[in-house]
Amino acid sequence: MRVVAGGASYLVAVSRGLSHGMKGRVAWIAAAALAAAGCGDAGPLDGLGDASRGFVHGDASSTTTVPVADGGSGTEALISASQALWLNDEIVDQASGSASDVIAAVWERRAESRFIQASRTEVAMAMPTLEFPQLVPVDTTWVTSQLVYDLDSGALDLDTAAAFGMWRVEPYTVTEGRIMVLRVGFASDDAPAERSDLTPIIVPDGLSIGWTKAGLRYELFCRSTLSEELCFEVADSFAPLGGSLPPPS
Repeated sequence: MRVVAGGASYLVAVSRGLSHGMKGRVAWIAAAALAAAGCGDAGPLDGLGDASRGFVHGDASSTTTVPVADGGSGTEALISASQALWLNDEIVDQASGSASDVIAAVWERRAESRFIQASRTEVAMAMPTLEFPQLVPVDTTWVTSQLVYDLDSGALDLDTAAAFGMWRVEPYTVTEGRIMVLRVGFASDDAPAERSDLTPIIVPDGLSIGWTKAGLRYELFCRSTLSEELCFEVADSFAPLGGSLPPPS
């Protein structure tokens, strides 16, 4: 497995450094994201990784080797997640304060969906122990980030409280362009604080890897165009999201 540090052909996301044209592009895609979220009450990321939802509630299991469906992309490189363009880093008037303050403020943005677009800073503040991969597939050009709510209470959803999409195309334009999805929920009270074993399960269109750590439950979905080896490399690269935030604007 090789890690690519960067290159002229790769879109590097620097929040302050976006050109006027790119800012307009981000705004257009953000509008498309809101439209996609409004297409159904479950939100654009619901359904991916559902088959893995049960196993991560149970006891830790030993890692098992499972095949991934045919159709590899031929690209087995990884890059730093900071090199991708984080769509929601450009949200204006981002929430601040305590975790409860941020959760309440982002909730006020809701439209039709329980999936609400939130910057990575807002997600990190709302869920301080949440981790995100430091490495992502080289094809990743965009990352989307959302907080997910229980519509009745306005609290974070216990099963999926945060969701991230890793895209090789402009977000929400082509479903197959979303090559990875990370869903993070709350683990059961008896789950150990240390990271459990990684548990892979074949799901429609790819592979889902699940584990628990520090009170949270992780599901990493990898589309079948990615190899099993690459998926595990990404899963092994997780670190606190709060340690890789953009500088304040």
